[in-house]
Amino acid sequence: MKRTAVLAAALLAALGLSTAPAGAHPGDVQVQIDLAKVRAATAQYHYLPNALDAGYIPVGDCVPGMGYHYLNPALAGPGLDPEQPELLVYAPTPSGGRRLVAVEYFQVDADGDLATDSDRPSLFGVGFDGPMPGHEPGMPVHYDLHAWVWKHNPDGMFAAFNPNVTC
Repeated sequence: MKRTAVLAAALLAALGLSTAPAGAHPGDVQVQIDLAKVRAATAQYHYLPNALDAGYIPVGDCVPGMGYHYLNPALAGPGLDPEQPELLVYAPTPSGGRRLVAVEYFQVDADGDLATDSDRPSLFGVGFDGPMPGHEPGMPVHYDLHAWVWKHNPDGMFAAFNPNVTC
């Protein structure tokens, strides 16, 4: 089993999809296995109609450095499941389509206080960004974490923005 995991990590590295979180050892096999599970769980959403059928809905315009966000409201509650991200992120394609590039995890800040972060969630050994105010009216104070599992991000797998994504 361990040899298979090491081979999987090497394959992901060759594909440019294996950037480990900041501070993690690049050979952290468990992080690579966990990210591979996220890819397996979200591969079906490369075909956007599958994401729509699964309950993901578009929210807002294209965000430079991120892309288009699709939220699944049924998943936007307490608790985190790496294989069921609350949001999918798509980059525009030259032909006018959308290409799946990242997943985003979202958690409401329990106390709604921007000055405290004792409830900061983490996945893959990485703390979420935040707390931050809502990006739109009615959106709560929250934490989020992007994982660029489908497009290389030179700023890092878990950076909020990807300079390779333009609107």
